[in-house]
Amino acid sequence: MSGTTTVGERTSGTGFGRLVVTIYGVLAFAALGRSSYQIATSAPHVPLAYWLSALAAVVYVVAAIAIARGRGRWRALAWATVTVEAVGVLSVGVASLFSDELQHDGTVWRLFGMDYGFFPLILPFVGLWWLWRTRPAAAAAGTTIAPEATASRTTPSRTTPESEA
Repeated sequence: MSGTTTVGERTSGTGFGRLVVTIYGVLAFAALGRSSYQIATSAPHVPLAYWLSALAAVVYVVAAIAIARGRGRWRALAWATVTVEAVGVLSVGVASLFSDELQHDGTVWRLFGMDYGFFPLILPFVGLWWLWRTRPAAAAAGTTIAPEATASRTTPSRTTPESEA
């Protein structure tokens, strides 16, 4: 049955979604490693910025797993975590323009992710776009049905007295 697509077969973790999941994984690894080191070496007076980086790392891990799974509750969790990430990077990015406490180098969301090549700013919007593009309604709209499947579903036509004339 090659060449056929069924409704709901496509998930957010396939195709381009694999790249999105990979980038989330790389960011999670980088943010978790860096924030863990920063927190460990700054104890007992850890700046808020380092805790926010640790939070970002957790969000990246959950988002990567949820996008990779891509169905049911995982999909809802993906929407939630990617939205939290978008709000986080925007709010911390704006706050870091005005707050000295958030101006520590090497934090994920500081200045909209400048220390991470602005990937933290771009990625949530790519993630939201991908989740929207792979939503079940979009998969249903783009569904193709194999010709042999349509042939088996046709109903025999009825003959009526008007059609015989």
